[in-house]
Amino acid sequence: MSLSNQPNGRMHGKVSVVTGAGAGIGRAAALLLAQEGAKVALIDRDSQFVESTRAEIEAAGGEALALTVDISVPAQYREALDRVVETYGRIDTLFANAGILGAIGPIESIEDDEWDETIGNNVKGTFTSVKYAVPHLKKSGKGSIVLTSSLSGTRVFSQKGFSAYSTSKAAIAAFGQMAAFELAASDIRVNVVAPGTIDTNIFSSENKEPEADSMNTKPVEYPEGTVPLPEGNGKPEQVAKLVLFLSSEDSDHISGAVVHIDGAESLFVG
Repeated sequence: MSLSNQPNGRMHGKVSVVTGAGAGIGRAAALLLAQEGAKVALIDRDSQFVESTRAEIEAAGGEALALTVDISVPAQYREALDRVVETYGRIDTLFANAGILGAIGPIESIEDDEWDETIGNNVKGTFTSVKYAVPHLKKSGKGSIVLTSSLSGTRVFSQKGFSAYSTSKAAIAAFGQMAAFELAASDIRVNVVAPGTIDTNIFSSENKEPEADSMNTKPVEYPEGTVPLPEGNGKPEQVAKLVLFLSSEDSDHISGAVVHIDGAESLFVG
């Protein structure tokens, strides 16, 4: 029996869109959604990564559509969603996860275009992801949207040079709550996940200013890392379980929530 036809899967009969599906949290969420019965549309700007995710889902018996898209280009994303509907007939859930770490450094050394790139990719990219999915979700009669924010922007504001990234993640959390209120009448739930330190490749999207390491801030030393739970840093698969819960009917009365998943890290370093 193929994964996409498992009658007991929590996402059986659903079509899920995942942005940033090529690696990290997006990839882990896509794999789990497929395992639970969803047909998954994989969106990522890296064709090699997104095709790898598709291949893994299909090798396990699931169904996936790989689309190479830069979500900062709205026309590309709209065309991708049209293709999803042409292929699967509907869209039921969206995990708007794509984003970058972007400009890291002192406020005065961050170039205007570097700030714009971080805000554009993370905030506008999330807005675009939701905006163009909403009409399709409304046609399906109900739906779920999950956004990726971060502890940086909701609880932790002590990271050197993170002004652009933290601002973008704070905006995403606020947007998610506004969207939850607005879309409730259409039976579309919107929730926000705010991960702490998760072992991913996000630092590959970092644009670190030379001045970042010499910023004049009080040094802080944390014993044995920053996550109090014995396991240490979180894993993408752990965040994926939360995304699955918020995407499924198991959370059918939860909307407008910002859920922190950090192993109590923010209680330690916030």
